[in-house]
Amino acid sequence: MIVITIPGVCREDIENKLQELKIGEVAAIVTEENGRTLLSIPQPAGEEAVLALEALPWVDTVVKTESSYHLVARSGRTATTRVDIGPVTVGGQGLVVIAGPCAVENYEQLKETALRVKQSGAAILRGGAFKPRTSPYSFQGLEEEGLRILQAVGTEVQMPVVSEVLDPRHVEMITQRVDLLQIGARSMYNTALLKEVGRQKKPVLLKRSAQATYDEWLQAAEYIAMEGNAQIILCERGIRTFEPYTRNTLDLAAVPAIKHLSHLPIVVDPSHGTGRWRMVSPMALAAVATGADGIMVEVHPHPESALSDGGQSLQLNRFDELMKQIKRLMPALGRNLEQVGERD
Repeated sequence: MIVITIPGVCREDIENKLQELKIGEVAAIVTEENGRTLLSIPQPAGEEAVLALEALPWVDTVVKTESSYHLVARSGRTATTRVDIGPVTVGGQGLVVIAGPCAVENYEQLKETALRVKQSGAAILRGGAFKPRTSPYSFQGLEEEGLRILQAVGTEVQMPVVSEVLDPRHVEMITQRVDLLQIGARSMYNTALLKEVGRQKKPVLLKRSAQATYDEWLQAAEYIAMEGNAQIILCERGIRTFEPYTRNTLDLAAVPAIKHLSHLPIVVDPSHGTGRWRMVSPMALAAVATGADGIMVEVHPHPESALSDGGQSLQLNRFDELMKQIKRLMPALGRNLEQVGERD
C-alpha cells in the first residue's frame, strides 16, 4: 500500500501517528520534489486500516498495490520521476545521451573521447574503472587510478560522470568521485550492494540482468528505494535468448512496459544490447522512438585496439553521425536533446 501525504508534513508526525493507529511498520519513506511524502506500508488486513488512513488530515491519497514492489510502482504517480545528475535531468522532456569508452584505459584516451562526445551532444560521460569480466584473464580495469582519471576528465570537460560499482566496500570511495553510480547487469541481484547504494545520496543507474523479468528488475530497484534513495534510473541492456548472432537481444518493449509499471525513468544501452557496432546506431534510434529517456553508448577513439568491448564501440565519427540522426529525429517526436548546462 502507498500513502501519499499533502505537502509539508513532518516525518516525525507521520511515524508517530502510524504507531498510534497501529497500522504497521513503514517499509520506506521517500520525500517528493513537490513536498509530498510517499510511504510504503505492508498491506493491512481489512478495510478499516485503509479508512483510518484516508481520514487523516495530512493524507492525500491511499493506493492499494498488488505488485511486489511499492515505492517504484506507477501506482499513485502520474509523472515520471526526474533524476538530476549535476546539471543534467533524466526523466524530463529532453533526451539524455550517455557516452564514453567501456573502460578507462588512460588519460589521453578518455580526454579525447570526452571532448568529442560532448561536442556531438552527449550530456554524461561514462567510463569503467572496475570491470566485471567473464574471464579472469581479461582486462579488469584500472580501478582507483581509472576513477581518478574519470573524475579529472569530467571536471575538465565539465560533464557529469558515471562508473560501475561492483563491491559494497567500494561504494563510499566511488561515490566521492562520480556523479552517477552504476549497478551493472551482473550485480542486479546483489542485494547487499543495492542496499548500500540506496543509503547514498547519489543517483543510481540500475542495469537489467540478462536473465531478469520486469518484476525482478523493479524489485531490485525497490531495494534501493527502501533505503531512502529514490533517485533511480533503469537501464535496459539486452537479455539472453536463443539467438547467437547478437551478444544479447535488446528488449525495446521494456521501455513502454516500464513506463506503464513504474514512475522511474528508463534509458537503453544498445552497445551491450547487440554487441555489434553496426547495430548500435539503428537500435539507438529505435530506442529514442519508443520514448526512452536516454541512451547509453560505448564510444572509443580506436575500437580496434580497445582493451574492453571494442567490437560494440562506435568510432568517434560514427558517434557524430548518430547524434546528427538523433537531432533530426527529435522534432518529429516533440522532444529536445538534454545537454550539459541546459534544461528542458
